[in-house]
Amino acid sequence: MRDRLRAGVAIYNDGYYHAAHDAWEDYWLDLESGTDDERLLHGLIQFTAAVYHARDRNWAGAVGLANSGRDYLDGLPADYRDLGLDPIRLALGTIATDPEVAERRPPIPIEHEGTVPTLADLGVEPTAIAAIVLAEELGFDEDPIERARTYAERDLTAGGDDSRFITLLFDFVREDEHRGLVYQRLTGHVDRRRSREKDVEGLF
Repeated sequence: MRDRLRAGVAIYNDGYYHAAHDAWEDYWLDLESGTDDERLLHGLIQFTAAVYHARDRNWAGAVGLANSGRDYLDGLPADYRDLGLDPIRLALGTIATDPEVAERRPPIPIEHEGTVPTLADLGVEPTAIAAIVLAEELGFDEDPIERARTYAERDLTAGGDDSRFITLLFDFVREDEHRGLVYQRLTGHVDRRRSREKDVEGLF
């Protein structure tokens, strides 16, 4: 939960308002309806969607999402799961009554664990989650990213701490201007690793 939560928060804080929910949605769909965790993620998904629609001038959509987002977050502690929920609830109330606020000021950042995390602040697992989300959002094939994540996890499990796949996942997430180049390098390394594995399999 913590890694998915933090990945989505960082994606949102870096301005990918529409994509943030993809870090949470699969996990949220598996939760029992009405639990605190389910309400939290549902509310965050509604919040990020409300921000996205307000910035896209879809006023009716933004208002509807803001109202439902407030309902889901209502009653949760202000620091539930180390999130700063009061500013989010206040922002949802503002969007619900004045969605055009999106044209006058930037969206509020989300605070988690006492800071405002961005993509540059994430650890290995939240970065791997963010890489898959950003690949989908930005039109990259997700398969090489998924495989790089698997290889990075294997390397870490084997005791390595210098995996090229970890480095490339970090770079893919953090390097906006060079993301395409990083993706090409990552894909090349994934292809070579797969070829070596197939060669080994062929020996047995």
